[in-house]
Amino acid sequence: MIKEIALRIPQVRRLRDSRDELKNALDSMGKRARDLEDELRALRSLRPPAESPFYAYFSNFDAIEMIRRHEVHGLHPTPGFQTNWLGVLVDPKIHPFLATSGNQLEPVPLPANWHADIAEWAAVLQSVENAPRDSFTMIELGCGWGCWMNNAGVAARRTGRKVHVVGVEGDAGHIQFAQEALMRNGFRSDEFTIYRGIAAAACGTALFPRQEHAGHSWGLEPVFGATQAEQDEAAAFGSHDILPMIALADAIGEHSRVDLVHIDIQGGEADLVEQCMSLIDQKVAYLVIGTHSKKIEARLFDLLGEAGWRIEMERPAFYDVKSTRPILYVDGLQGWRNPLLMNP
Repeated sequence: MIKEIALRIPQVRRLRDSRDELKNALDSMGKRARDLEDELRALRSLRPPAESPFYAYFSNFDAIEMIRRHEVHGLHPTPGFQTNWLGVLVDPKIHPFLATSGNQLEPVPLPANWHADIAEWAAVLQSVENAPRDSFTMIELGCGWGCWMNNAGVAARRTGRKVHVVGVEGDAGHIQFAQEALMRNGFRSDEFTIYRGIAAAACGTALFPRQEHAGHSWGLEPVFGATQAEQDEAAAFGSHDILPMIALADAIGEHSRVDLVHIDIQGGEADLVEQCMSLIDQKVAYLVIGTHSKKIEARLFDLLGEAGWRIEMERPAFYDVKSTRPILYVDGLQGWRNPLLMNP
């Protein structure tokens, strides 16, 4: 009776309603956390649920067969390193997720491993198979530890091709990881080039966030075209490094043809493609692009489709829509063929 009387008071009723809303929100967050834990546990065991977003790709070639064709059999563990399914040695220090992976052999990533899925692996390998029989040249914009430089380069080298890989990266610690990984995986110093800077359409100055421990964050976003005032503030507080913007033309350099450009620059992908379309048309045979929004996906469809490029792989970005606004939780991926430089 007392409770019923109290609830007739507007302030008490609002407090009761707010409490219930908060409880429901916390319950929803708890369920989402449990769902994410289940998904992560499935990925770690490489036995993902059938509804995994990493199966939601569309391609005009057999992606799983492509992966199986490049799988290396008879591998043996290397003390202190993870050995992936292509035979690439990965130092566990590059990511906290890998802390216990030393001495381990990594299975084939179906549908995904700790950093890439079927769509991305297959699209990268498609560029290798469609390169000239004697050579393979690729550029990784936002190369981090040299993931695709190492994996695409090792896969191409195993086919007998002469390889040159190029990377652009802003984090000094990540560049050290990349250099160590390339040398560990058998690349000579004349087979790779790494630029410290921020990948862009044109030259300029950018600010890049500093992190205390390399490898703990892989989604740092640069500030392009930093003003002098922004540079002075960054220098005073030590929050960002002041770096050159590395134009795509400079990354390509004297190469007459680049068999793959892998672009994952935290939201700047469509801008770079739009501003460099003429150069890309002339010199780039294949693009593999990480997308970070539906807007970027749509712009790339328009830009590359209207330029006559042919999409061969597409896995959309996925959003959680259980909250009041959509939240991106899986980046998208597109693979594009340039018919001017590759056979139809």
